[in-house]
Amino acid sequence: MLKAERHKYIMTKLIEEQKVVTTDLALALDLSEDTIRRDLNELDSKKQLEKVYGGAVQVSEKSVDVFNINIAAEEEKKKIVTKALSLLHDGQVIIMSGGSTNLVFAKLIPSDLKATIYTYSLPIAMQLSQHPNIDLIFIGGKMQKNAMVTIGMDVIQVVSKIKADICFIGASSINIKQGLTEIGYEISIVKKAMIEASDRVVSMFSSDKLNTKMPHVVCDLNLLDTIVTELDPEDARLEEYRKSGVFIL
Repeated sequence: MLKAERHKYIMTKLIEEQKVVTTDLALALDLSEDTIRRDLNELDSKKQLEKVYGGAVQVSEKSVDVFNINIAAEEEKKKIVTKALSLLHDGQVIIMSGGSTNLVFAKLIPSDLKATIYTYSLPIAMQLSQHPNIDLIFIGGKMQKNAMVTIGMDVIQVVSKIKADICFIGASSINIKQGLTEIGYEISIVKKAMIEASDRVVSMFSSDKLNTKMPHVVCDLNLLDTIVTELDPEDARLEEYRKSGVFIL
């Protein structure tokens, strides 16, 4: 598909739905997320849309507050992450991956929760830096600018030494046979290290990620303790995942 055709498709979707999500566009157009991000950046530079974390929205006045990060489909993601708040307890050591769903989760963490949270996501670190009772450790390394996360061996070495009670891991795609998969190799490796460092693994994602796959495997389903979507846990679309033994919120 030519770039002009992609841009026309993106703008049509934006008019129809008032927002677009990077991962959804990548799946619909069978392109990489990096290609979609470049398209969104170009359209943003032309003032045709407003690039936000995880996608884009129709043009509006941009906030000057760097801590107030716009998130695509934020209300829908709140429905997902609210279910997972019950998994948080005082005294936990937590690792959080990047992703807009985890960012929404970070925004909703109760102000009285006392915990230690490690993250390699700059937006999540910025959000949690305002939390009064969280001991925050930001894991530095080479910055992947598009996703605003750190990657590389420095990150993996730090994560591998953590003894975490629980990790909250984003998902680009998930299916029964391949399990959790990622579009980027480096991110998949960091997520593998997260899983190995954690006693409990929770993945939160919207139901459109079900039964899709990306090139790089993160883990089999049997390494996930819990998955959280906006669907009712008894929804038929989750039946095969229930049968696999993973707990569904």
